[in-house]
Amino acid sequence: MLELANAGPEDVVYDLGCGDGRIVITAAKEFKVKKAIGIEIRDDLVLQARRKIDELRLNDRAEIIKDDMFNVNIKDATIVTLFLLTSVNEMLRPKLENELRPGTRIVSHEFQIFQIPGWRPKKTVKIYDGIVGHTLYLYVIKKEVKELRAGASSRTPTPHSKILFLKENT
Repeated sequence: MLELANAGPEDVVYDLGCGDGRIVITAAKEFKVKKAIGIEIRDDLVLQARRKIDELRLNDRAEIIKDDMFNVNIKDATIVTLFLLTSVNEMLRPKLENELRPGTRIVSHEFQIFQIPGWRPKKTVKIYDGIVGHTLYLYVIKKEVKELRAGASSRTPTPHSKILFLKENT
């Protein structure tokens, strides 16, 4: 997921529903991102992830927040990773559109955001780990979103007012 997003030292990665924190840890340890933040609601997984981060001494670049992903502001993200059901991805749409900046990369593992008009992956990658196949979807918030949002801020949004926010496959 991080490779598909081309993660690097200038990135701030948010993993929504981070589970045991493996993406957060990998982002900090192997991709040397500026900051990796996981959001998880389950106490046991938060504790497990925090212990691993402490053990690996990654506290300066990795953090786990115990909260509902809908409550945490992700506006400083340059990469967002998701391994959530399609229905949850779709519920996240307003949050992603309202908080993420142009150029932010979103990588979804297995579950597309395909039932939302305008959300088409820029790239789809199928990988095989020797046991099962996986599909990753890369979405990128368009650069033009800033102007669209500025013009739309004074009017009530309609269901289709943000359909051009994501780049399509090239």
